[in-house]
Amino acid sequence: TSLKTNPHAMATISRNTVFTNVGETSDGGVWWEGLEPPAPGIKLTDWHGKSWKYGDSSLCAHPNSRFCAPAGQCPIIDPLWERDEGVPIDAIVFGGRRPEGVPLVYESFNWRHGVFVGAAMRSESTAAAEHKGKVIMHDHFAMRPFFGYNFGDYLAHWLSMETRKGQTQLPKIFHVNWFRKDQKTGSFLWPGFGENARVLEWIFKRCGRTSEDEAATQSIVGWIPQNGAINTEGLGGNIDMGALFDLPKPFWQKETQELRTYFTQQVGADLPAQVEGELRALEDRVRD
Repeated sequence: TSLKTNPHAMATISRNTVFTNVGETSDGGVWWEGLEPPAPGIKLTDWHGKSWKYGDSSLCAHPNSRFCAPAGQCPIIDPLWERDEGVPIDAIVFGGRRPEGVPLVYESFNWRHGVFVGAAMRSESTAAAEHKGKVIMHDHFAMRPFFGYNFGDYLAHWLSMETRKGQTQLPKIFHVNWFRKDQKTGSFLWPGFGENARVLEWIFKRCGRTSEDEAATQSIVGWIPQNGAINTEGLGGNIDMGALFDLPKPFWQKETQELRTYFTQQVGADLPAQVEGELRALEDRVRD
């Protein structure tokens, strides 16, 4: 996190903030990798409490260091964020780090399929997951470290939203992947950061659609943008939109095998029948 990558976060933590496992500067500030180098004459203490110099081989801040600040300090927070009545939710957007196979964005076919999309999430490990090395981990709902009760019951709770009494307008469910890479060069296919607003624009279109296939094409994983549906005007660099939305069947066949094994071993009889049905449907779609 830095002024370059997230200026609003930096503004949020400029005061009234608790930092854990970061470096400390001799003038009373905090520091971590990714920030500008300390000013001349400023001494640093690392997260172990030991003297540290810029350029040392060890890290000054722990890779999973954190900050905690009042949400109201965020300069772009919605003015209705503490509204007692709540606010309408038009879309739920899941996201994971997938270097291959998973498209830039897709929309679930329906609510049950959307719950399956959340349950089936897998993501490349990061420091935040406290896992050594880059491996693809099961990360359902991007909540793996935070589940506090039976996962099957959690899924049943989500599924129950569809049959609750009273008028219910369920949000549409999307999955995004900013981290797909060119398998030859290892470089990211999508520039990310502020350019992600282009994907959000498509999500807004889909939330306000008047027909099921508006600005979208049906695929094996869900609804993906039609050619030209994502605005690329003014987008720097040579962006390969075809590669961003390629859905290689061998990849997805392996993906369904991984999901089948995981659900069997980790959820077992607690897996809701609706989720099992969605997995079977995906297996059928990716089969040659």
